[in-house]
Amino acid sequence: MATAVALIPLAYLLLRTGQGGVQAWLDAVATPRTATLATTSLQLALVVTALCLVVGVGAAWLVTRSNTPGRRLFAILLALPLAVPSYVAAFTWVSVADLWAADPGTRFEGFWAGVVVLTLYTYPYVYLPVAAALVRVDPAQEEVARSLGRSAPHTLLTVTLPQVRPAIAGGGLLAILYVLADFGAVSILRVDTFTRAIFTAFSAGFNRQSALTLATLLVLITLVILALEGLTRRAGARFSGTHVTRPARALDLGVWRWAGFAGLSAVVLTALGVPAVSLARWIAAGTSAGDAWDRLWSAASGSLSASLLGALITMALALPVGILAARHPGRLSRSLERAAYLAHSLPGVVVGLALVFFGVTVALPLYQTTWLLALAYATLFLPLGVSAVASAASQAPPSLEEAAASLGTSPASVFRRVTLPLTLPGIGAGAALVFLTAMKELPATLLLRPTGMDTLATRLWSATGIGRYAEAAPYALVLVALAAIPTWIIARRSGILPAAGESERVRPVEVETDSTRSAELLEA
Repeated sequence: MATAVALIPLAYLLLRTGQGGVQAWLDAVATPRTATLATTSLQLALVVTALCLVVGVGAAWLVTRSNTPGRRLFAILLALPLAVPSYVAAFTWVSVADLWAADPGTRFEGFWAGVVVLTLYTYPYVYLPVAAALVRVDPAQEEVARSLGRSAPHTLLTVTLPQVRPAIAGGGLLAILYVLADFGAVSILRVDTFTRAIFTAFSAGFNRQSALTLATLLVLITLVILALEGLTRRAGARFSGTHVTRPARALDLGVWRWAGFAGLSAVVLTALGVPAVSLARWIAAGTSAGDAWDRLWSAASGSLSASLLGALITMALALPVGILAARHPGRLSRSLERAAYLAHSLPGVVVGLALVFFGVTVALPLYQTTWLLALAYATLFLPLGVSAVASAASQAPPSLEEAAASLGTSPASVFRRVTLPLTLPGIGAGAALVFLTAMKELPATLLLRPTGMDTLATRLWSATGIGRYAEAAPYALVLVALAAIPTWIIARRSGILPAAGESERVRPVEVETDSTRSAELLEA
């Protein structure tokens, strides 16, 4: 069921592009314009992903394994840029850059502007899983390496990072697919990528066939990326928290701890400070903000209801796929898991059109309802739920399920009493991430929202589209504030944030694998 939902956009693409024939598709692909779009899109995705890996892995290591001052505060602040939609970030950066530009005719736009904005608001996709993996890794191997005379940098590169390679590869995969599918930032910053060209072909040029052809190329690129990530996953060791019995010791950086503090502060201030300054200036100086406050509640309720429904549907679909991938690795489970990622690389406008076609031709009662919009969210963000469930299930010891089955418990009871409780942390984190991402989704929401329904994202886009930035500011402020709540939950669930009152020492995630917990689950 989950795979069928994820493949709806692909089926729509194959149906529409297949109507023109293979030769027509080849003629549309083999053009200088397509080559330019592919080059720009890939360059942007690769550069941003590389920088996200540097920032995300570096920040995760400083927060979890060093004595950098303020690690507790940075653990949360470094995750908060995930709550800022890319189009809000782009608007605010353009606004602040225009304010401080020496030449009034100079505008903050282009390839490198896109790199800066997308990196600052995409690196949490790497930071969060890598930080969680570093907390779960048993420090014994690192201590052995240090006892044999290896330096701290050598130990980091040859022992620590190889143990969390799957987390690094998974975070990099989410980052590169997010950049390939992003529409808001590249549109505002005028970076000529596949997504911008697809949206323009649909909305301005009315050239649907050209847009669908470009979308099929995105699918092919995604297949190549998934294949490469799969090779990385098979080559690297899987991390596991089931053997962690004590915390890793924080490395004393000496005077360099202040360099780490300065680096983390620079990332946080640029990622969060620029939107904060810009939004405050819009609200203070604008005259149209009052209109927005009057209509704010209806937009917020629309965002909350649609995103919550989308998160529930997504996690219901992701649960069996994630558990199958973790408990029964093989060609079938790997194929199902990879199929979930295909729609994640497509622009929301393509997924939205596919769901419009699906609603009109197959599920007419769902058309123009919140259910179809929630189904679009599930199609787009299913990989986020699958990865969260699979990660939680892989951390839980299968011996508990085997023991329950050996005592005569039925498979359904084993799932309900043992498997489900063990994966609840992953389900909660995945639901929070899907809810957060659905609140920020723009193109699919514009296409599929029921008539008369507004969300924070659509109201924000409408106001900025006509230059009413003061009116847009309250929507942006509330959207970021609401999105910050699930971001905090995700950071808390990952285990990188020590509980209040604990020391600043690094601690592992609590994985309940002791005999007492085992007995409790089996007795239940």
